[in-house]
Amino acid sequence: MFQVSVEDTFSSGHALRGYKGKCENPHGHNYRVQVTLEGPELDNIGLLIDFTQLKHVMRGLIARLDHQFINDLEPFTTVNPSAENLAKYFYDNLTTELSGLPPGAKLKDVVIWETDTAMARYNP
Repeated sequence: MFQVSVEDTFSSGHALRGYKGKCENPHGHNYRVQVTLEGPELDNIGLLIDFTQLKHVMRGLIARLDHQFINDLEPFTTVNPSAENLAKYFYDNLTTELSGLPPGAKLKDVVIWETDTAMARYNP
């Protein structure tokens, strides 16, 4: 099985609705996102996916969130903007937007770091 990963960062604010503690107040993070794809076969030039294509799709999603208050953006007007839900948001949107993967290739997981020592991972 082959795996490839890319990472990028963005800065945003959020507030955790229903949280009993300081994180229910508006606050910000410098997020780091890691996306990993896996598959048993490479394309005809020996790639699972072109890093440039994967980064382009990921940066489009990041652009929607960067320097925004996440609670004001769909789907986070109703979904709590936790690291766990952000990881699923990236996973769902990347799965929809990635095309042309070799047979059997798929998005393996998405990891979101809120800090250097706290992260959430989503893989179905």
